[in-house]
Formats: sequence, structure tokens, C-alpha cells
Amino acid sequence: MANLVVHFEIHAADPQRLIDFYSHLLGWEFTRFGDMDYWAITTGAGSIQQGSAGHGINGGLTQRRGPSPEIGAPVAGANLVLGVDDVDSTFARGIELGASEALAPDDMPGVGRLAYLLDPDGNIFGFISPVLSDGTNVMDGG
Repeated sequence: MANLVVHFEIHAADPQRLIDFYSHLLGWEFTRFGDMDYWAITTGAGSIQQGSAGHGINGGLTQRRGPSPEIGAPVAGANLVLGVDDVDSTFARGIELGASEALAPDDMPGVGRLAYLLDPDGNIFGFISPVLSDGTNVMDGG
């Protein structure tokens, strides 16, 4: 298990706002860790758990200790890219829930359909599907 990414963290100026956003957009579950301003994130079935392998990872949400990222500023740190079934509907739902467009859904031949949003606190994240806009699945060699 050496060198695998097994956990991620999202920083939030208003943790409850992002808990509501990601819960409604992606169905993630949040559990407060003791009295700390930290919430464990369970991303769903099949994620890596303590001591057991999986196909995805869980994470945490923590109180931001500084200003939120400025819109248009370069990414500082890492960026999450999530696998989804439908990039376009996930993108539209994210906008409805208070996100803003960072990169509109677009096909990347040989890779898949990709889009990026800025969550309500200015964190950038992306999502990808192997299914292109014309229905071709890049996993099938298309």
C-alpha cells in the first residue's frame, strides 16, 4: 500500500455550508471528530477504510485557518478529481447548489468528459466520466 493516496482534506471558512453542499451534490456523509472543527468524510461504498483496500478514498473537512482562495488565483495545494456517472448533470447540480464554473464540461478524446467547479468556499474540484458527449465510452476503446 506504499505511496497510494488514502485521504484528502477540504478546508472551509464555513464548514456547515460545505457539508451541506457536498452532501447534496455527491451524497457524502460527514461525522464530526470529537470537539474539533474537523469532520470525517465518507465518500461511499468501495472506498478505502482503515486497514482495508478499496477503489476510492475518504477524507476530512476542516476549519480554514486563513482567507478563502481568491477567484482566478492559481491553485495552491492539491485538487480533487472525482469519478461520476454524468459530468453534465453533476456540473448543473453543483451550480444549483451554489458552486461556480471553473471549466465547463468538455470532452477530452481518449480520456473522458471532464469539468471543474469552484465550491461555495472557492475550492476548485473536478469530475470526470469515461463517457463522452456523443455516448462513446473511452474505456471501450472509443
